[in-house]
Amino acid sequence: MNNKLGEFIRAHRERVKPKDIGLPVGERRRTPGLRREELAQLCEVSPTWLTWLEQGRPVSASSKMLCKLADVMHLTVAERAYLFRLADKLDPNLSLNAGGLSEGLNSIVKAIKVPAYILNRQWDVVEWNLAAEDLFTGWLDRRGLRVQPNLLQFMFCEQKARKLIVDWPDRAKRLVAEFRADCGKYTDQEPLVSLIDALAQSSSEFQQMWSSQNVVDREGGTRRFFHPVKNELTFDQMNFYLAKRHDLKLVMLLPT
Repeated sequence: MNNKLGEFIRAHRERVKPKDIGLPVGERRRTPGLRREELAQLCEVSPTWLTWLEQGRPVSASSKMLCKLADVMHLTVAERAYLFRLADKLDPNLSLNAGGLSEGLNSIVKAIKVPAYILNRQWDVVEWNLAAEDLFTGWLDRRGLRVQPNLLQFMFCEQKARKLIVDWPDRAKRLVAEFRADCGKYTDQEPLVSLIDALAQSSSEFQQMWSSQNVVDREGGTRRFFHPVKNELTFDQMNFYLAKRHDLKLVMLLPT
């Protein structure tokens, strides 16, 4: 049986120094690092459950539990991402972790002359440039907000989107289908669950389109806008995933 997740957890459990998490170190310890019982207590689970997880038995670890394991074992960003990939779960702190890359991403996006922005898995815009700010009036031209602007919330909850996006009904339908393809099996995990529920409550159109179960690839293509100053604009959209953060993608709009 392939037990990469259990092997990874056990290896990192044994690397944790008890003194680093406030445990006494005076007694002789047969096990390097933390005992299973100690890690289980710190994560508020039973030792039996943790034993089964390390042995590769058919037990499931929730995203919340994986967060506790990652925090207690002091995993690095790369180790934490690997833990969640092995468990086939979405890290609910991804949007927070993105902030740690903010300066580098900002420099990359600002160097691009055409409208460009970076989306996380729930389609929050984590960085964007002045060209995108100028294009997306009523959305990206409002810096200083406490929450990150979200593409779907703009599309379905802002009247300005219906004026800016040419052929809004068709584009909105395709956008929802692209979002379903993009987030895939993570739609039943946070923070996507809360986002989808909020959109469904705010917009009957989103709820209807989401319920249709349509899926299409988000590969780019022609995007048309009717700008309040520059009138009709047409772009070719290109999407690129970041090598070290597969939950983030760069979107560029190239003038045609």
